[in-house]
Amino acid sequence: MSNKSKRILVSNDDGYFSEGLQALVEAVSPLGEVWVVAPDREQSAASHAISLHRPLRIKEVRERWFAVDGTPADCAYLAINHLLKDDRPVLMVSGINHGANLAEDIMYSGTVAAAMEGALLGVPAIAFSLVARRNFDFAPAARFARSLVSSALSRPLPPRMLLNVNIPGGVEPEGYVITRQGRHSYGFEVVENEDPRGRKYYWIGGSDYQHEDIPGSDCNAVFRDKRVSVTPLHFELTDHGRLPDLSGWQVDGFNRHEPDGA
Repeated sequence: MSNKSKRILVSNDDGYFSEGLQALVEAVSPLGEVWVVAPDREQSAASHAISLHRPLRIKEVRERWFAVDGTPADCAYLAINHLLKDDRPVLMVSGINHGANLAEDIMYSGTVAAAMEGALLGVPAIAFSLVARRNFDFAPAARFARSLVSSALSRPLPPRMLLNVNIPGGVEPEGYVITRQGRHSYGFEVVENEDPRGRKYYWIGGSDYQHEDIPGSDCNAVFRDKRVSVTPLHFELTDHGRLPDLSGWQVDGFNRHEPDGA
């Protein structure tokens, strides 16, 4: 199969108009037939929400470029199960996000959620994020994205493959590292204020950033070593280390049974 016949789906959570999306589209366009299906407005921190209780609308912006009035996961779902159902993409990419998606960010990220929905539907997926808060220069991230996507397309990919990629901003990355998810915190600030009518309102989400020094983590790769982090993710959330502890619990009035196959 030639590169031009390989269909690539692109989405994000910053909206179909975002600079990061445009940079990613330009980066991967030489590698295949690119389709864009992205939210019609910013959906940052939408996580994996899907719209089950209202209809969704699709607007064709131009050829093979669509805006959806829904979440990033909605976009992936509609693209794979509707717009491209007769010729599914061989790869989905999401981003380039305007900001980091490291450590616990993965749980909130719409960028990662779009890619995750693709992988859940059997399309291998990669989420790209630029670790910066201002003065976004997407060129180094786009160069890495093109190289990684080219490498991915050159080999058979597991259908539920999901990679989370973070590129340090403000520098030319010193290579890349295969990493694991780290831990960090933005603090737990809640700002209380009052509107002109005397009603209280609240802003949540702090800005006191710090990350743990965990060898091999995505945070260490990006912040300490100034390297791109490539973290493989999966959908198994079971805490296997906690299973033996729970086996010692007794719930009064109920018998505990062994799971099937134990």
